[in-house]
Parts: sequence; structure tokens; C-alpha cells
Amino acid sequence: MTSTISPTGFISKRAKQRLIDTLRQKGIQNEAVLSAIADSPRHDFVEEALKSRAYEDKALPIGYRQTISQPYVVALMTERLLGKQSRLRAVLEIGTGSGFQTSVLSKLVDRVYTIERVGPLFRRAKEYFSEQGINNVFLRHADGTAGWPTRRPFDGVIVTAATPQIPEALFAQLIDGGTLVAPEGQEGKQKLSTWKKTGQQFQHQSFRDVTFVPLETGVEH
Repeated sequence: MTSTISPTGFISKRAKQRLIDTLRQKGIQNEAVLSAIADSPRHDFVEEALKSRAYEDKALPIGYRQTISQPYVVALMTERLLGKQSRLRAVLEIGTGSGFQTSVLSKLVDRVYTIERVGPLFRRAKEYFSEQGINNVFLRHADGTAGWPTRRPFDGVIVTAATPQIPEALFAQLIDGGTLVAPEGQEGKQKLSTWKKTGQQFQHQSFRDVTFVPLETGVEH
């Protein structure tokens, strides 16, 4: 029987395939999204002690009161962000975290602009993408609630922390026809939601209960 972790510390192909099969069973249909998740080595984005659990469909702690999201939620948010499009030009991500969602996006988006407020997480992610030679990811250490106005407009915005009210700055940086995906609500009462921009109007849809860390302001060095 193939073990979850090989002697060299790398996760087996079987463990990855089990995860992809699980995501399909849960309703993820976009094959490009599934391929992007399969091609993003989740064990690179978790702590050493948790690598044996990297391909479980569960959120895991990454330190600094943050988590790496459940793969199903990453797949679902990415699928909703893409909509009927196979690829996007530019996406803004609020909350880089360990960089797993960023890695998935980098395979489906021409340019990913990602903001992380926690200094050690920002530096860790920046080092990873540099080492991997991934040159379509642009990172910034800043308060994500203000977005990245000098790089606007974005085809999509994805927020990886929950807030009762999405900052207006993020809506303002979307193109006409763009989509924002985010968890909204207070702790214990969060819904994953999308906002589709048409002119000055937004079509809002909530579609799943979720649990995310709260969206915070300010910067930690």
C-alpha cells in the first residue's frame, strides 16, 4: 500500500488523487480548477508537523491566528470566481496566507495581485513564489481592506477572511462584469457569497455556510 508520505517527505500521488476525487464528489465541476489544485503542492504550504494531513479536505493552522483553507472551499471560491470563463486577466486576492489559494489562482489567471497583512506570512509566501520561479504573482505587505488601487481594475476579487461588510474599495476596483467572492458575516454565521458587477449595480448571491478567520485592518510586521 502506498503511504501518505514517502521517505523523502513528498506526498504520494494517490493522496492527491483521493483529494481530487473528493472534490468532484462534492460538486466541483471545473476541470481547470481541479487541475490547478492537483498541480499546487499543498504540502509546501503547511507546517512540517502537518504535512501528513496536507491532502485531507480540511482547513489547517498556519500560525499567526491564520489557517490554510479547506481544499473544497478553495476550489469552490475559484470556480465561482471564474464563472463561465476559462481564464482571467487580473485578480486581486485579499489574504495571501500560506499562498495555497494564490498558487491555484496563478495557474488560471494571467496576473495575481495578492495582499497579506501579517509580515512573516507575506515574507514566507514571497520567498516561495520566488524560489519556484512563478512570475505572475505580485505580492504586497499591506492592509488588504484598501485593495490595490494602482493595479486596478481587476476581473475578479477574492477575499480569504470574513467580514460583516465588504470594504467599498474592493467593489470599486472591479471591472464591469467582474466578480467578487468572499465569506461574509460574523463568527459562527458566515456565508460564502458572490457579487457580480453590472454597471453600478451588484448581483449578490450567498450559497454556503463557511468558517473563516476575521478580516482585520492594519499591518503586522
